[in-house]
Amino acid sequence: MNWLKQQQVRSVDPWCSFVDESRVANVAGTQEPEYGPSAIQSVAKQAETTPYTELQPRDLRWAAMESTCVETQTFYLMADSGHIGMTQVIYNNVAGLRTTCQFNTKVFYPDGKTSNLWSSDALEGYGFDNRKLSFYADGCAITLNEDATSYSVKSATNEASIVNITVTRTAPGFQIGSNGKSFFGTDPQHPWGSMRHAFWPHCHVEGSIITKDGDIDFKGRGLFIHALQGMKPHHAAARWKFANFYSPTYSAVMMEFTTPPSYGSTTVNVAGIAKEGEIICAGAAGSAQHTQVTNDPENEWPEPKAAKFTWRGKTQGGEKVEAELEGSLGQRLDRIDVLHQVPVVIKTLVGGVVGTKPYIYQ
Repeated sequence: MNWLKQQQVRSVDPWCSFVDESRVANVAGTQEPEYGPSAIQSVAKQAETTPYTELQPRDLRWAAMESTCVETQTFYLMADSGHIGMTQVIYNNVAGLRTTCQFNTKVFYPDGKTSNLWSSDALEGYGFDNRKLSFYADGCAITLNEDATSYSVKSATNEASIVNITVTRTAPGFQIGSNGKSFFGTDPQHPWGSMRHAFWPHCHVEGSIITKDGDIDFKGRGLFIHALQGMKPHHAAARWKFANFYSPTYSAVMMEFTTPPSYGSTTVNVAGIAKEGEIICAGAAGSAQHTQVTNDPENEWPEPKAAKFTWRGKTQGGEKVEAELEGSLGQRLDRIDVLHQVPVVIKTLVGGVVGTKPYIYQ
């Protein structure tokens, strides 16, 4: 089977992105010793015997770790109107000393002219329900329904983007392997960090985001990802590549990260393809390549211009699946300065010593 071959990558929504974080750690003095590739136990090892498991309600619980971590629930929205959006809640713990939460909203407009909408607001009064399946804060709630098939996302934290969205899965959710986790540490029995992703790859979206220019109806399709970086994020991953594809019938998602040299610059790829009511395949055998890269003239950063994403796996019946998505990334819609919120002293060091900054290209 090869449904996606020769499709244009511009069919992927703007969350096809790339970031390099390794230089932040090196310059800020937070780099680790080089433990080597044996110090990461990739989820790909689990996938050799268990390519993926379907999500159960327990798999959607917030970890809300009391040690250093970044945990997110992100809802990617593709409206029938052509608008593309994202809503996201972030739970961030720094060394068990300080916990903060943030709610983010982003909208890309189909006319190619209107400036992207971006809202990011710190949350107060945050917490979870008894089962840690739903998140709440002042003016914000992410609520999983009783049968764990839909999330209600509501936020009035920013007048520029009042969110009232319902995301309902129309195919099973999945995680790679038995628990979706890659572990970090020299003793596999006692890891000191982890990385996990859980996906609802095929969703129906209802609701709207109210902006200062009016309501945006987000009826359409969507993707939900629950992610946990159970350690310092820049120690777990130095580079990221992400693709999210929709066609009238199929959806495909891919998340790939490469560790810093401290873990042998190891690449971990998790991906899946779904359609209404069914996961076609999912596993850790995919790949993501930038087939054309140019220097961004404003910062001399390598900006991807074309890419190739390859999904590999088997159906539940054992039939081999390979799908490719290849082509130009089209016009850049955004470039995000990862260090925008970093303290000025670190930002100055990175810019002055390294001579560049890490960016996300969308």
